[in-house]
Amino acid sequence: MKFSIVTVALNPGDKLQKTLDSVFCQTCTDYEIILKDGGSTDGSMDKWRNAAQKADNEPGTGRVRFFDVPDKGIYEAMNQAVQQAGGDFVLFLNCGDMLADRNVLERVAEQIDRSGEQPPLILYGDTVSAGTGATIASPPKITGFTCYRNIPCHQSCFYSTDLCREKPYDLQYKIRADYDHFLWCRYRGGAKLLYLNFPVSSYEGGGYSESRENAERDRTEHRLITGEYMSGPELFCYRGVMALTLAPLRRRIAHSRLSAGLYQRLKKLLYGGKSA
Repeated sequence: MKFSIVTVALNPGDKLQKTLDSVFCQTCTDYEIILKDGGSTDGSMDKWRNAAQKADNEPGTGRVRFFDVPDKGIYEAMNQAVQQAGGDFVLFLNCGDMLADRNVLERVAEQIDRSGEQPPLILYGDTVSAGTGATIASPPKITGFTCYRNIPCHQSCFYSTDLCREKPYDLQYKIRADYDHFLWCRYRGGAKLLYLNFPVSSYEGGGYSESRENAERDRTEHRLITGEYMSGPELFCYRGVMALTLAPLRRRIAHSRLSAGLYQRLKKLLYGGKSA
């Protein structure tokens, strides 16, 4: 099996359905959905709990593998889900996030076959921001500065499954465990990073990691993680570049509905790709 789509949920309401529908409509059918529930009480998971006990009574539901065990948060839930995965590659889609269009999995599968590369691999693409409507351009090459500044959106990264099993998400990080994992894959896991020059996912945003009250923790975890993988001189250089290029101002421009689209198109052109 080529792909395991992992979705972890806790009282997801109506968001779960649109996430799963974006997978069910894919032209490539070489996938499974690992649906991990953390103990929902809103009734939203009952359909999938029942469907997992039947034999394809509803279109598409036979591809869903449902399990319900306690967890201590989203990253432990993701670790648990990976242990159930039977695919060669794992993609994590949170409730409310969607694949960008119905051809995503087919195009990724073609890219894997065409590249001829062997695992460990990470294939990553661009991301549509549901908040601004802009397509967020990912860099064609992941440099050290890219890793310091901002890695590709987690929901737009396909990981070799063994990478996620070899290095589970570190539960000491409440916000940036996925960031820590990506840096481990690049710096220590020997992963080859292949850019998909198209949008992979539509990212809802606005979650736990983006709330104002968690901003200080986010900065602290970023400092700890980058200190683990990067040298002192590297960090000094990267911080200087961020200051000189007015990173806070660019961040505000990138998150504004009025300016995000133009900003991302210019960024795409600077990367040397076609503007989205």
